Amino acid sequence: MTKHNPFPGMNPFLERHWSDVHTKLIAYIAEALAEQLPPDLSARSEERVILHDPSALGDSLRADVAVVESWKQGVAPQWQPESRPDGGIMAAEPQIVLVDEETERWLEIRNAHGELITVIEVLSPSNKGAEQAHYFERRDSYIAAHVNLVEIDLLRSGRHTVAAPLAGIRRPTGAFYLTCVTRASFRTRREVYVTGLREVLPNVRIPLRQDDADVLLQFQPIIDRCYRAGSYWNADHTNVPGPPLSADDAAWVAEQVKAAGMAG
Repeated sequence: MTKHNPFPGMNPFLERHWSDVHTKLIAYIAEALAEQLPPDLSARSEERVILHDPSALGDSLRADVAVVESWKQGVAPQWQPESRPDGGIMAAEPQIVLVDEETERWLEIRNAHGELITVIEVLSPSNKGAEQAHYFERRDSYIAAHVNLVEIDLLRSGRHTVAAPLAGIRRPTGAFYLTCVTRASFRTRREVYVTGLREVLPNVRIPLRQDDADVLLQFQPIIDRCYRAGSYWNADHTNVPGPPLSADDAAWVAEQVKAAGMAG
């Protein structure tokens, strides 16, 4: 069984482990860009914690990394109402509602004075689903502030989210993956990279300041590194997560899994 990514481009099974993959992608992208940036620019990851109302979501979300303490004697702790031996008035017993937590991350390139130059967003399921409206607000604020924006969508599931209208994108059958670049100097123009399931992910030009040359983000080696670092060759390769594939694509995926010596 090979420990290398068995697919020439995006590995569709990684979508099942996106919280972990997303964290690795942000770190590896920052590392790949660091040596190419001018000396007075730096790439840093940013994050915020968002809480989800469980009644509004169909799927449970989780934190990227969690440190937990095992339950003593294997029994989950339960809330107990306060007892009143004197027979006084008791407080009403509340409902217990659990709220899911997710860490949302993106990458910022700033100059030595802290001025924001470029933002790189690797889209998550929340960006394309329950938190899409909030994502749009943040995205639009970058564009209005004349900040370069790079949106990377490697998820087949969820709604169309990148800043380029879907109707304006030439998207062949099976081309699921999008990267959209909005330059601060051309706010009404989008540079869109469209990639099929069977294609190598593109090398993307990352814009900086107008007087700076673009830096090149080679995305395929980063995806391959994520696959190896996460030991995902041990993961389930039975069913591709997300919307159903066409019969031809499903057969092709099964061939790649079989050729890699994985259970499928």
